[in-house]
Amino acid sequence: MTQKYPSVLLENAVNELASLPGVGRKTALRLALYMLRRDEGYTENFASALLALRKEVKYCKVCHNICDDDMCSICADPQRDHSTVCVVENIKEVMAIENTGQFRGVYHVLGGIISPMDGIGPGDLQIDSLVQRVANDEVREIVLALSTTMEGDTTNFFIYRKLSPYEVKITVIARGVSIGDEIEYADEITLGRSIVNRTSFNDSIKI
Repeated sequence: MTQKYPSVLLENAVNELASLPGVGRKTALRLALYMLRRDEGYTENFASALLALRKEVKYCKVCHNICDDDMCSICADPQRDHSTVCVVENIKEVMAIENTGQFRGVYHVLGGIISPMDGIGPGDLQIDSLVQRVANDEVREIVLALSTTMEGDTTNFFIYRKLSPYEVKITVIARGVSIGDEIEYADEITLGRSIVNRTSFNDSIKI
């Protein structure tokens, strides 16, 4: 049964909110009505924050993490180990690993993983810039911290092959993260141990 709304403006707001991932129409209606009950200043601040996010957010020129300046705070931190680069799928994995407090290196955000079913190939990801970092910088270790799915393993192997001409150690997080799990949903203790107990990727593909 189609929901009838007393206002076209309310319906438009519900439609936009329902387009967000994980938000159904009932939740969207509840959110829209909540906004309507709050004072105008609250709604304006909410809308301004979203507009600023969309228009002003930047991506680190080194690792492609989200930031407010040209370089993120992690890449700009001289106390971090810039010789160790942790490769992750997206920004959420950076946040998850940082929350463990177990990694003091820097990151490289691919912006996704290879997934032919979704039309995502190596050219759609920040793999070439990773290779360039290894070629140009004093990178001694690449830590592959992608989700332990078929797509994640495929991306790991592709990166391994791309970096094979360079003298760089390539490791993969330990399988404390269960096969098929997404990194962002792993608990901090398990994820932290997986980072600390990382193993040689070359050994992992021989298993």
